[in-house]
Amino acid sequence: MNSEVIELLQALIRNACVNTGQPDSGQERRSVATLQDFFGVQGQVFEPAPGRQSLVYRVAGTDPSAPSIALVPHIDVVPVEPEGWTQDPFGADIVDGFVYGRGAVDMLNIVAAFAYAARPYIRGEVRPRGDIVFAAVADEEAGGMKGAYRLVRDHWDLVGADYLLTEVAYPKVTTNAAIPVAMGEKGSYFSRLKTTGVPAHGSAPFGTDNALHKMVHALHNLLSTPTPSAIGTQWVDFVNGMGLDPELADALKDADRVDDAISVIAETDPVFAGYVHASTHLTISANQARAGTKSNTVADRAKTEVDIRSLPGMDRGSVDGYLRETMQAAGSPVEIEPRSNNPATISATNSALWEAIANSVHDLENHRNLVPALMPVATDARFWRKRGTVAYGVGLYDEQTTFSDLLSRFHGRDERISIESVERTTALYERILQHLNTEGLR
Repeated sequence: MNSEVIELLQALIRNACVNTGQPDSGQERRSVATLQDFFGVQGQVFEPAPGRQSLVYRVAGTDPSAPSIALVPHIDVVPVEPEGWTQDPFGADIVDGFVYGRGAVDMLNIVAAFAYAARPYIRGEVRPRGDIVFAAVADEEAGGMKGAYRLVRDHWDLVGADYLLTEVAYPKVTTNAAIPVAMGEKGSYFSRLKTTGVPAHGSAPFGTDNALHKMVHALHNLLSTPTPSAIGTQWVDFVNGMGLDPELADALKDADRVDDAISVIAETDPVFAGYVHASTHLTISANQARAGTKSNTVADRAKTEVDIRSLPGMDRGSVDGYLRETMQAAGSPVEIEPRSNNPATISATNSALWEAIANSVHDLENHRNLVPALMPVATDARFWRKRGTVAYGVGLYDEQTTFSDLLSRFHGRDERISIESVERTTALYERILQHLNTEGLR
């Protein structure tokens, strides 16, 4: 067992850098200090809000023409409700070969693996041909505005790179499947829906103009209408590499049959069915709602916060057009207030980094089978992709951890990662750096 990388993971979990979205939460400074101790080098610290620190190292390469690579994990984690956990969410206990704790898979396991792989370069023990960047960033769980976004906007000379590795590192879908490489993510067009009415006494509702009733009718139309689907070349390649039953695989690649295939998958694996649906559809989830001023007063206003994730090729105009079309049957106007405008980002797979990953997988797994995976979530990779960087997420897991296992642990109870998975992923990153741009020891 590589005790150093596991001990680092445990320390990061115990730091409890919980990002609630409030300015004084996160306190990523704790994990910055842990990483500085691990490297034995101070690096550059950026702190746009008290305690909300990001840590950056840039190691200059010996060949200006060689490709540069950035390793960019986030060190904040989401809040946790201890009820329902079998272990202390911040105890980082090891049970049956698994490290338990909030952030174990999102994404402190990757922080530890990246740090171990990058340490020889940061310490000057190995000289890279091209620049290597290690940036442990804050605030990703609240959108990255006080972390990766600021670094890319204000310090591109420090964090810019040709290639980038970050999340998500997916396991194989089946035991005989190819290794998924996250090479893109859906767009996010979060929106606030608003309706208005006229206040009146709730004891006589007949004929009143109730904003909440309008919102309910609009949401019913919106959420009961199947959302648009699309089958792209990336999805076809992913399905072909899953190792699924051929009949099911064919249905998953057919826009007219994909919904039926999802229903079949949901009977035995609802978590994977959710991923398939998200990867092939515009998704809409109404997650917060508020209306009126008092329980005995007809609501004069109502609002709903909606999580909308778009497929590549969809923009704000097409999303808003779909919202209006599906809600108009309610018979009352609904105002759409944009809350985010982030189109999907995609990286090509014909790159030197893709080849380095394939070579590294061959070293460890004796095959070169990779498949492109689209992420339904937003990550910090989007900030680099918008500047032209090719960005991927990849990892190696034990044979027992399934694709659905990992998905269910993100932000979930008993979040955990196996020691074997951390060690295998660490070995993968070491080899990727070696294959991509190193010239060996001094």
